[in-house]
Amino acid sequence: MDEQERHKRKAQKQKEKVDANVARAQIEKGVMIVVTGNGKGKSTSGFGTVARCVGHGYKAAVVQFIKGKWDCGERSLLEQHDVPFAVMGTGFTWNTQDRAGDIAAAESVWEQAKKFLADPQYHLVLLDELTYMLGYDYLDKQEVLDAIKNRPENQSVVVTGRGAVRELRELADTVSEVKEEKHAFKAGIKARKGVDW
Repeated sequence: MDEQERHKRKAQKQKEKVDANVARAQIEKGVMIVVTGNGKGKSTSGFGTVARCVGHGYKAAVVQFIKGKWDCGERSLLEQHDVPFAVMGTGFTWNTQDRAGDIAAAESVWEQAKKFLADPQYHLVLLDELTYMLGYDYLDKQEVLDAIKNRPENQSVVVTGRGAVRELRELADTVSEVKEEKHAFKAGIKARKGVDW
């Protein structure tokens, strides 16, 4: 048997496995995805999913926890495509150093998040950096879990951030852990606006 024939047989076996898995997947509904871990790229993954959704002609909404009022390239682009944003706007908690203020800001933006999660016109809702709000006890965990669980059947949700709590992971259909091997910032390399962050 020559190399081409071996390759063809191996590829055919792989195709049969993939086709069988596709045939078994019969449930059609929105999914919940958690992208967590200490590596870079969690929010980028979430925004890539939003871009894919909008590119297919569906509606998406974005809620940004933790983020400040600085320029956000994703927001600048996606708002041009009618993607609504709700932004906490306080910045990183180590900068504000105001727990009561951060909680109030989190609760305020969460009110908008609940509206997105209850609205069937949104095919996808990105809850960027939500994990911190649960880890820091800024939001009521059960209320958040219930809102995600009770969303419209065909709505998907992407949750990003480090340290996703166990209950969030258990509720999710897909959990991805982004692992850091190395990071340019630790080597003293400054992030460039519009490219690296």
